Amino acid sequence: MNLGILAHIDAGKTSLTERLLHHAGVIDEVGRVDDGSTRTDSLALERQRGITIKSAVVSFVIGAPADAGGDVTVNLIDTPGHPDFIAEVERVLSVLDGAVLVVSAVEGVQAQTRVLLRTLRRLGIPTLVFVNKADRGGARYEGVLDHIARRLTPGITPMGTVEGLGTRDAAFTPFTAPGLPPGLAELLAGHDDELLTAYVEDPASLTPGRLRRELARQTRRALVHPVYFGSAITGVGVADLAAGIAEFLPGAAGDPGAPLSGSVFKVERGAAGEKIAYVRVFSGSVGTRDRLPLAAGDGTDAREGRVTAVSVFERGTDERAARVPAGRIGKLWGLGDVRIGDVLGVPRAGAGAGERFFAPPTLETVVAPVRSGDRGALHVALTQLAEQDPLIGLRQDGVRREVSVSLYGEVQKEVIQATLAADFGLDVTFRSTTTICVERVVGTGEAFEIIDREPNPFLATVGLRVGPAPAGSGVDFRLGVELGSMPYAFFRAVEETVRETLAQGLHGWRVPDCAVTMTHAGYWPRQSHAHGTFDKSMSSTAGDFRQLTPLVLMDALRRAGTAVHEPMHRFTLDVPADTLGAVLPVLSRLRAVPHTPTTGGDSCRLEGDIPAGQVHALEQRLPGLTRGEGELESAFDHYEPVRGTAPARARTDDDPLHRKEYLLRVVRRTNGGGREESGGRD
Repeated sequence: MNLGILAHIDAGKTSLTERLLHHAGVIDEVGRVDDGSTRTDSLALERQRGITIKSAVVSFVIGAPADAGGDVTVNLIDTPGHPDFIAEVERVLSVLDGAVLVVSAVEGVQAQTRVLLRTLRRLGIPTLVFVNKADRGGARYEGVLDHIARRLTPGITPMGTVEGLGTRDAAFTPFTAPGLPPGLAELLAGHDDELLTAYVEDPASLTPGRLRRELARQTRRALVHPVYFGSAITGVGVADLAAGIAEFLPGAAGDPGAPLSGSVFKVERGAAGEKIAYVRVFSGSVGTRDRLPLAAGDGTDAREGRVTAVSVFERGTDERAARVPAGRIGKLWGLGDVRIGDVLGVPRAGAGAGERFFAPPTLETVVAPVRSGDRGALHVALTQLAEQDPLIGLRQDGVRREVSVSLYGEVQKEVIQATLAADFGLDVTFRSTTTICVERVVGTGEAFEIIDREPNPFLATVGLRVGPAPAGSGVDFRLGVELGSMPYAFFRAVEETVRETLAQGLHGWRVPDCAVTMTHAGYWPRQSHAHGTFDKSMSSTAGDFRQLTPLVLMDALRRAGTAVHEPMHRFTLDVPADTLGAVLPVLSRLRAVPHTPTTGGDSCRLEGDIPAGQVHALEQRLPGLTRGEGELESAFDHYEPVRGTAPARARTDDDPLHRKEYLLRVVRRTNGGGREESGGRD
């Protein structure tokens, strides 16, 4: 079984991981987050800060009776809880068989808790809930169950009671047959017609054994979620949770005789700088000396690699092995071109191509070395970090020699800075964090350039028409000319260049959605001399089309026009009712648009929209405005047109908006490479 431990930051998931390892006999002493001695927080930075930054895998065995299927081997993946590292969680979700969501008995359901369970339920991942910190002052039982039912899902059932709640003597007492959880039959009947009939017409037929089996079946279908209480610090309730993992969550499925299908969810560098890929094998197997087909999640960018070594996770560590079998997680060496999200072999049936579970980063910042001589080393270091976290999204400005990275929040910036200092010896500073906008096409524009006709310096004819497209539809490239009018490689060069060029629109922002139609096409074939030789300098190449397309596309885009849109977060804000008067003016200054507030007792809830770039400011102001009692949950929701002057982003390409400078850069870059490569005419 491949199990994920997920939670809001500080709910105690890493401490729970330690307790489960201790319960299984993998470790003799329970590590502490505060001491930096936990098994899964292995990075120096994680130990220093007391937070999980990278996902980590550790294996253990849960003993179970033979009639229950025998011992269960669990590959447990500990994930970050801070929302700035949600990308690390996203990569893990695609390889899980089940999950444990940790909730604090003191704080209850928090912002990240809601985001996580909503995603787990949408993906149909069976999930148990562990309510931690039952020994802490302020811990609640009924209050937390009610909080979970109201703010997460009503499909929960407590698996026991707690005595001594809020004290060091807190103890979890599980329900045992015939004392099943109250209301269990009614809860289960709501998801099954046959059970509902029996509940209404023949309640006596719903024996404890039948209800227990039905609870397991519905939990594995992610319809209901058993809830356990306990304390990861004292160990209370952990044994019962372990038994619940073995009983209620599904084991890893996979046909070892089927073709290989696997997914890479993590890439790290070894001591010698070599790449190590973490892979979940869904079917078939992968072993040493296997030559593997690799491809991006959407099936593009096909590559190949040869495995030189393999290890699998066993009882707290990873051990060298001949193969990683179906259903297991392993580490592979030798795949130099491997990337996070790669599919090994054939794509898994039912898996969405390149599917994203969470919103992309909406912030970015420029990283600058303190020592100017470190620019090259900084780029190499950031490239390696981007291998481990592709959503860092490196963006190189060749003119200013600057590198920017994408961010989820300010804590991520601090971690990047500390990692560069600790692992690469690089001291860096950051510019102010800015918002990542997009551009949307507002009209229709056309442009074309004809071969051997001024001012076109390239041996290619390209005409393009650009128009708007619905949000989320992507770039739709169409042919308005006959496919046989020129070699297919030239059409492909135009389409690929169109998609690359639209990464930077008129204001420098990505143009994510538009329709592009190729209206003109033409080329010069190779000219044969009388003695049978060809004059390569007077024949078209794919390079001609790649060099000309940006000029034509940006001319068409300029005529169509674009509008800059900024990312907006949908927020939910719970504050004491008497602080609403202080909160509303601040929301207004931050350009937030709240909806009508709802009041219940002495608390008030506000929902609305706020620019992504203002969320951090609201987080900083909120404690002072609400006596520390305000709770904010926010997530990217949509884009809205920017009011006032549209912000511009520095370009990182050859800038086809300025023709003369563009042509000078193209010629300068390709001189000496020959026409066949450069595609330009002197």
